[in-house]
Amino acid sequence: MKGNVWAQILMIIFCILYGIISWKFHYWGEMITYLGMSMPMAAWSTITWSQNSKKSNGSEVEIQKLNAKHIAGLMIGCMIVTFLFYELLKYLNTPNLMFSTVSIVTRFLAATLTMLRSSYYALGYASNDIVLIILWVMASIKDPSYFPVVVNFMIFFLNDMYGFISWKKREAKIEEKIEIG
Repeated sequence: MKGNVWAQILMIIFCILYGIISWKFHYWGEMITYLGMSMPMAAWSTITWSQNSKKSNGSEVEIQKLNAKHIAGLMIGCMIVTFLFYELLKYLNTPNLMFSTVSIVTRFLAATLTMLRSSYYALGYASNDIVLIILWVMASIKDPSYFPVVVNFMIFFLNDMYGFISWKKREAKIEEKIEIG
């Protein structure tokens, strides 16, 4: 399955820049999770993707099928992250608390699916993009200088949907080859 490891390195750079923008609007959850969760998970994904790249072509990574253990871990992790971050963000007086909390949970899900090398990672990020579009539209109402961030996440949404569709098509072709072979 195509999945260039350089995308994870670019994600690390984006996390730093986005953390700065989030800090300026006091979206503490965005700042904390991009710098404290997404960036480390992108670094970990860089390692796992590098270790699981196909030998014939370094730009392809072997995908992993999710099993019941993965799904249970994701569900438990999402519940823990929701509770902890809701309380933390409430304590920090984070603007748009509910959407900020949902953003963290969808990002946790997406980042974990990326680390697991699941094709569903792109769907997780697309879900997060929708929440972030809402969050930054609300920020843009107060300060229009944040509107480029809205456009950024609209582009990310299109890219993530394209990525999900592409990975699913490739998965189907691989499964077809396995059935024939």
